[in-house]
Amino acid sequence: MECLTWTAMELSRRIKNGELTVEQAVRAALKQIGACEPELNSFITVDAQGALAQARAVQRGIEEGRLTGPLAGVPVAVKDNLCTKGLHTTCASHILEGFVPAYEAEAVGRLRRAGVVILGKTNMDEFAMGSTTETSAFGPTKNPWATGHVPGGSSGGSCSAVASGEAFLALGSDTGGSIRQPSSFCGVVGLKPTYGTVSRYGLVAYGSSLDQVGPIARSVEDCAAVLEAIAGRDVQDSTSLVREDTDFREALGKEIAGLRIGVPRDYFGDGLDREVAAAVRGAAQALAKRGAVVEEFELSLVKYAIPAYYTIASAEASSNLARFDGVKYGYRAAGAGLHDMYKRTRSEGFGAEVKRRIMLGSFVLSSGYYDAYYLKALRTKALIKRAFDAAFARYDLILGPTAPTTAPALGASLGDPLQMYLGDIYTIGANLAGLPGISVPCGLDSRGLPVGVQMMADCFQEKKLLAAAYAYEQSREFPVCAMLERGASGCAGSVAGQKVGASDKGGARE
Repeated sequence: MECLTWTAMELSRRIKNGELTVEQAVRAALKQIGACEPELNSFITVDAQGALAQARAVQRGIEEGRLTGPLAGVPVAVKDNLCTKGLHTTCASHILEGFVPAYEAEAVGRLRRAGVVILGKTNMDEFAMGSTTETSAFGPTKNPWATGHVPGGSSGGSCSAVASGEAFLALGSDTGGSIRQPSSFCGVVGLKPTYGTVSRYGLVAYGSSLDQVGPIARSVEDCAAVLEAIAGRDVQDSTSLVREDTDFREALGKEIAGLRIGVPRDYFGDGLDREVAAAVRGAAQALAKRGAVVEEFELSLVKYAIPAYYTIASAEASSNLARFDGVKYGYRAAGAGLHDMYKRTRSEGFGAEVKRRIMLGSFVLSSGYYDAYYLKALRTKALIKRAFDAAFARYDLILGPTAPTTAPALGASLGDPLQMYLGDIYTIGANLAGLPGISVPCGLDSRGLPVGVQMMADCFQEKKLLAAAYAYEQSREFPVCAMLERGASGCAGSVAGQKVGASDKGGARE
C-alpha cells in the first residue's frame, strides 16, 4: 500500500520496471476505496470488476511494448458528468438514473488509449451546479482532511478521491472554478486549460461557453502528463483547437528568473481570510526568491465577474438542460399524460439548486429581460477579457488566492446560495476570459485545512503556468492527509464483502 503515496508518474515508472503490476496498483486503490468510502462518499460508481479486467489488459500492453506512455497502468477516477461507455453516468442527478452511455467522452477515451485504468465515477454537485458537492442526489462528499467539512465543488468527489489515495489521478470539469476551488480545499493540484484545448465531446454540458475538462493530481508533473494525453483537436467538438505546443512536461524545471508575476490588490480586500492571504503572499515570496519579479497591480472589474458569470452560466444551463425531459433516457415520472410527464419528471428529477439556475436562466433569456440582463452580461464578459488582456501585456502570470476561505463546514453554505456563489470570486474570471489556471497547495490554516494559491496565464500559455507552479512546488514540502497516510501504512480496510463491480448509488457494470 506504500504505492498510494507515489505520484502517478512514479507509479507508472515502477510498473514498467517490474516493481509491481498494474493489477496490484488497482487492488491497492480499490482497497483504499473500500476503507474510505463509508466516510467520504467520493464515488457514485465503483467499477471494481471492470477495473481489474482493464488492469490485466494494460499489463499485457506494457509487457508487449504497446503502452509506453508516462501514465500507463495508473488508476484514475472520472467525474460523473463525463460519459463512459458501458458505465453509468448520472451527473449526480436522479433525472439520469439508469443512464448508461453508448459512447465515451473524448477526454476519457484519450486517457484509456494512454493506458490508464478507470476505477469509477466520482460524486459531484448535481449537473456541476454548486461549490461544495452537497447538491448531489447521492449525498454529500466529505473532505478527507476533516470530514466535517466540504471538499469544494463541483468536482469535489474527484479531488477527495485523489487527496485520500483512492485514485492517483482524476478528471474534473471547470465551469467557474470547479476544478481549482475543490483542489484548494483538498490540498491537491488542479488545472483548468485554455478553453478549447480539451474536447468537450461527451461532457454533459452546463455552460457550453465556459466548461472545460482538466486534470486533478497530487503533483504538477502529473497534471502536465494528463494534459498532454487529453489535449488536442477533436472533430466531434467544433470549439476544440489545433495546438502544436502540447509537450507540456517540457516546461517543468525551466528557470523562472525574470518571470513577471502580477498580484491583484483587488483580490486581497474584504472577505479574504487572513490565514489564506498570508499563505498566498508566502507563495508569491517563494517565487520571488527564485528570481520571479512580483508586484501588485489593480485588476479592474472584479466585482462584476460574479453577476456576469451566473447570468451567462444560468442562461446556458436553462437551454442545455431542456433535453432532460423523461422521453429519451433517464428518469420518467409514471402515470401521467405527455405534458404532465414533462413537468413531473423535471420537478421530481432535478434538485433545488438545478431548478434555481434553470429558472434564473429562463428569466434572463425571456422577452423583455434579454437585453437588460443577458446581453449586458455578455458585454461585461468582453470588458473582463479586455482587463485581463491589459494585465497580460504587463505580466506573464497573475497570482492570487484560489478561494477566499478554506473549506467551510458541511451544511454552512446551502442555506445561503448567494454566499456560496461569492466563493467563486477568484476563479470565474479565467472561465469568462477562456484563460488557463492552476491551483497548487500552499499551506494549512490553524485548523489543519489546506490553502491553495491560484496562478493564471494568458490563453495558450500553459507552459509558463506549469513552469511557475512546478518551481513553487519544488520550493516547499506539503503534507498528505491522514487518510492517505493510513492507507499507505497498510492500515486501510478491505473491499471484502462489497459487491464487486457494483455501487449502491449510481450502479456499475455487473
